Amino acid sequence: MPPDKTQQYDTRRQRTSAFFGRRKGHKLRPRQAALFDSLLPKLALNLAARPPSDLRKLFDGVEDVRLEIGFGGGERLAAEAGQNPRTGFIGCEPFVNGMAKALSLIEQGGLSNIRLHHGDASELIAWLPQGSLARVDLIYPDPWPKRRHWKRRFVQAASIAKIAQILQDDGEFRFATDIPDYAAWTLRHLARPPDFIWTAECADDWREPWVNFSSTRYEIKAKRAGRVPCYLTFRKK
Repeated sequence: MPPDKTQQYDTRRQRTSAFFGRRKGHKLRPRQAALFDSLLPKLALNLAARPPSDLRKLFDGVEDVRLEIGFGGGERLAAEAGQNPRTGFIGCEPFVNGMAKALSLIEQGGLSNIRLHHGDASELIAWLPQGSLARVDLIYPDPWPKRRHWKRRFVQAASIAKIAQILQDDGEFRFATDIPDYAAWTLRHLARPPDFIWTAECADDWREPWVNFSSTRYEIKAKRAGRVPCYLTFRKK
């Protein structure tokens, strides 16, 4: 696979915020590399074109549309899409190897209700129409634990404001982390704007995973290491 093969799918528009982190790890297997040519062009959103006013038009016969920001290896995205065939899923991931794994899962599962953005979430969020999503998921994002790197965390005042814009009324923003500081950080940031309400009514509401939640390899490793997940749900007012 030529070194620049996967780069042709990166959006070239000016970014609204910087991406921090690796974009590529180990060399792709031949089949994974081939999927960047054969499958990704069919599923990739064209951010250079105007989005449809109703995102459901991107799919066949779906009732609503959800977004997962930074889906890692795509195992949870694929599982959710398989469990909810009447829901359209948009997955965003800048990491080449994560996108390759997701493409393999989509092909293996014959999933037709997924669309992808291989690039920064900020580009995608800026493209999406207002009030177009039923849910936005941010599952185990990079916590950037060092204080000097906190500005790199995805949860910031500006990003939360944009998520509020693209969510429907009563739409949900779901956030999961195993880092207590990032959980507290997110609660503070979501408490400030008037757009969201934290839905928890008891401790189990943030200690227990969501119904039918598909765990990830990262979460399994975190639990083995003794870290405790936290699941936060915020509803748009």
